Amino acid sequence: MNIAILLYDRFTALDAVGPYEVLSRVPGAAVTLVAAETGPVRTDNGRLALLAEHSLDELAQPDIVVVPGGPGEVAARAGEPVLQWLRKADETSTWTTSVCTGSLILAAAGLLDGKRATSHWLALDALRSLGAEPVPERVVFDGKFVTAAGVSAGIDMALSLAASVAGEPVAQAIQLGIEYDPQPPFDAGAPDKAPAEIVNVLRGNSRFVEGPQALAARG
Repeated sequence: MNIAILLYDRFTALDAVGPYEVLSRVPGAAVTLVAAETGPVRTDNGRLALLAEHSLDELAQPDIVVVPGGPGEVAARAGEPVLQWLRKADETSTWTTSVCTGSLILAAAGLLDGKRATSHWLALDALRSLGAEPVPERVVFDGKFVTAAGVSAGIDMALSLAASVAGEPVAQAIQLGIEYDPQPPFDAGAPDKAPAEIVNVLRGNSRFVEGPQALAARG
């Protein structure tokens, strides 16, 4: 079972690494990091890079596709090579998935038209504008499409996917192996739980979702 995790400049690290950590432990799975070109690909803070082992052309028919999110998704969904690869890979994939604003890239490729999907809570309106039916849930299945909410939800998505492809006991063993037992110090992980002033700060200055103007301002 070949699993391709798409990388692009300024993706969010945990969006890719969380699913990698889970899916790489599924028996028989081979997880490959792919990008437009092989080599290091920088994350959104610019201080960390993951190595793309293969180019998009070299892995055209993965069984599972994982698309992370991050501020760089604006440029990624404007790049026709990435969208073409996703459309082609989706023709033969068993599962096509995303984390956070990675769903905006899938939607820009036309793969989520009319489908229930989720994204980072700040990006749900953008997801609707790209033709999907946004759902404010942590993990959403619609046929073979599986989308996760913001960043940390990629671990939940990957565990749900592991259960679908290998069975719940395998997924539970993976969860125990990585000791995924969240006990956050604050109950502020969703906009309806966090203090209003914190929600407003993120709405006004988010590193997860950027519009074209913000991207242009960065040069």
